[in-house]
Amino acid sequence: MIASPDRTPLPRAFFDRPVLEVAPDLLGRILVRTTPDGPIALRLTEVEAYDGPNDPGSHAYRGRTARNEVMFGPPGHVYVYFTYGMWHCMNLVCGPEGRASAVLLRAGEVVEGADLARKRRLSARNDKELAKGPARLATALEVDRALNGTDACATGETPLRMLTGRKIPAHQVRNGPRTGVAGEGGNGEVHPWRYWVDGDPTVSPYRAHVPRRRSS
Repeated sequence: MIASPDRTPLPRAFFDRPVLEVAPDLLGRILVRTTPDGPIALRLTEVEAYDGPNDPGSHAYRGRTARNEVMFGPPGHVYVYFTYGMWHCMNLVCGPEGRASAVLLRAGEVVEGADLARKRRLSARNDKELAKGPARLATALEVDRALNGTDACATGETPLRMLTGRKIPAHQVRNGPRTGVAGEGGNGEVHPWRYWVDGDPTVSPYRAHVPRRRSS
């Protein structure tokens, strides 16, 4: 079980900061997903920052749409998107309202409710793989578009909540290119905004961006 001091909810002010400050500070924090079957708690070990109008890799780079509306709303809310026609991915909105930026939750360690997560991630070979990657993380926590817009800082009953956890010391945090995002040299070096806990076995493998081939 998570120790009591670690269960303090993160305040909205935590998210009302520049995304490049929030992203590494999320490592070690605890995300709790409340389901009808019980809670699942996840210690975050890998994230990626997306800086809205300053970032061609962001869903909000070209402005507000029905899909990315939540990114322009208050900080501390959950932005869920559907990708490749089969997977959901979960983000936490950052910065002042009206300026879209968010942190993609890429990986974590299930610290409570592993039995519930295993039922959703039958292909995981061990518990380290339950949330090793953004789509696996969302699947393990049963997160889909129905939770888009959820306030992770709300008091009272809420399906998703961010708790203080234990911040990772700066010397244990690494950063580098975001996975699968194009950039200088084709592999995202222009924005080294992926952050992870050094040596943690739940961190997902890095994969460089592969440009799509156009059919002739």
